[in-house]
Amino acid sequence: MCSANTLVGEFEMLRPRLTSVAYRLTSSVSDAEDAVQESWLRLAGLTEEQRAGIRDLTGWLTTVVGRICLDRLQSAALRRERYVGPWLPEPVITPVGAPGEDPLDIAVRDEGARMAALIVLDKLTPEQRVAFVLHDAFSVPYNEIAEILGVSVDAARQHASRGRRALGDAQPPPRLSMAEQQEVLDRFMSAVLAGDVRAVAEVLHPDMVFIGDSDGKARNARRIIVGAEKILRFFSGLVRMYPPGALGTGRSVLVNGDLGFHLPSLQVDGYQKLDEHVGAFAIRDGRIEAIYDVANPDKLKPAFRGFASSA
Repeated sequence: MCSANTLVGEFEMLRPRLTSVAYRLTSSVSDAEDAVQESWLRLAGLTEEQRAGIRDLTGWLTTVVGRICLDRLQSAALRRERYVGPWLPEPVITPVGAPGEDPLDIAVRDEGARMAALIVLDKLTPEQRVAFVLHDAFSVPYNEIAEILGVSVDAARQHASRGRRALGDAQPPPRLSMAEQQEVLDRFMSAVLAGDVRAVAEVLHPDMVFIGDSDGKARNARRIIVGAEKILRFFSGLVRMYPPGALGTGRSVLVNGDLGFHLPSLQVDGYQKLDEHVGAFAIRDGRIEAIYDVANPDKLKPAFRGFASSA
């Protein structure tokens, strides 16, 4: 184990990994950062003798973060019962072509931290999620996972196995190159702005879904919209509701490492106010399979730490 003089440096080297673990487990920027900070406080609070007894600092800190995140996941289930409308993960936003070096910016470069992947993980119980993510994504041994969950090693294996089976038929499409994503999204936005119903329909997957997250604090769909035809009507209504060209005021951003969009707030007399939105996409076979639209201001505030949202 390192001496107290080098403890900070050792921890900072591990911060990106710990942040990735925490974000994959909680889907929350604030919870992930809090969990990592709490793990540091617990490490720093040990006596020199206790620190000397830690033979694997990476494993020790990963276990601590996993235990903290399990508590957060269990309490989050209660908070979501009071949430208005659908719930989406807190996005991590970075500029296109300028990947940041913040630990969260690094974490979302991994496919497992994409919005679509986190939404799939959200289908699991807290115990399944912790066991599956820690074992399959971060190679944490089952005996350590069992300690986090407070169960036997066999039970920890079962939690991971059940999580794996639950996700088997729900895996998101693989990440496309930036050029491929750009081509699909350009076609979609051009068709929406032109009001070309046929062109919009051609870029939407027949079974696509639209999930809007606002917690009642911004205007958005209160229910998940399923099916290209219904989503087409939804977008047609948006074009008429907002000022001409309002939907074209957005800019491209990276949302959890994938190409997405940021629409700034806009108020024009005589029209409905446009709230701030951040959208991410899942693309399969050259067509949009899902749109994840976050308008909850509480989730957007921490999302733009890499640059000002009004830039």
